[in-house]
Amino acid sequence: MEARTRTIYLIPYLVWMVLFVVAPIVLIVYYSFFNVEGQFTFANYEKFFTATYMKMTLSSFWYALLITFFSLAVAYPTAYLLTKTKHKALWLLLIIVPSWVNLLLKAYAFIGIFGTYGVVNALFEAIGIGNRQILFTDFSFVFVSVYIFIPFMILPIYNAIEKLNPSLIYAARDLGASSWVTFRKVIFPLTLDGVKAGCIAVFIPSLSLFMLTRLIAGNRVITLGTAIEQHFLVTEDWGMGATIAVFLIIIMALVMVLMGLRKRGLDLVKR
Repeated sequence: MEARTRTIYLIPYLVWMVLFVVAPIVLIVYYSFFNVEGQFTFANYEKFFTATYMKMTLSSFWYALLITFFSLAVAYPTAYLLTKTKHKALWLLLIIVPSWVNLLLKAYAFIGIFGTYGVVNALFEAIGIGNRQILFTDFSFVFVSVYIFIPFMILPIYNAIEKLNPSLIYAARDLGASSWVTFRKVIFPLTLDGVKAGCIAVFIPSLSLFMLTRLIAGNRVITLGTAIEQHFLVTEDWGMGATIAVFLIIIMALVMVLMGLRKRGLDLVKR
């Protein structure tokens, strides 16, 4: 009876997975084997390994790594301080609420902030630095991306630190460890699962960014996500767009598998 009930509960999940995960991937793979004229071909896959698309792939990885690094650099101390505050729920809510705002609205808000006549340039003028080109630069793209993704980095790290047994920290202090040694030898290693979860949550979507590259970077930053958008909406070369999407899915899957294998290897070492 329990097995039958469990199977019934699994049906909606399986239907959802087939319709919204498996079917879209199958369609993407199917379209990747056709050119603009609708003819079956492997040319799209050959084209992907040319210098142009390899450079685009490296660029996507570089910017995704930058966004992940800066998100982690800001998120870890923020999450640590949150665990020490009195009104944790309120501060968490203030961090989460901006992620509910539409991405397009946030992008246009930063266009106003970083624009020629925006708040930042007005401040620069006031202190004598002068008007600067901030919008449509690598800095503005990375800054806005970090701002958008940082809640997804803070939450898993916060949960990992919150679950940390405080007696382990007290024991390290009693044994004479300094604050830095305690952090390096006790706190950070025991919260590494949260760091990994946050890095995956930021790195993977950062690979496929396209809206921010157009609105904030002014198409100066070209990523795989930008190329997919261009092929589907501008050149209408669905085959090449689908081919890039296939490789993007493969890259994302490999990142998740490698992180999972590394975690499993660490668990075996601990045992």
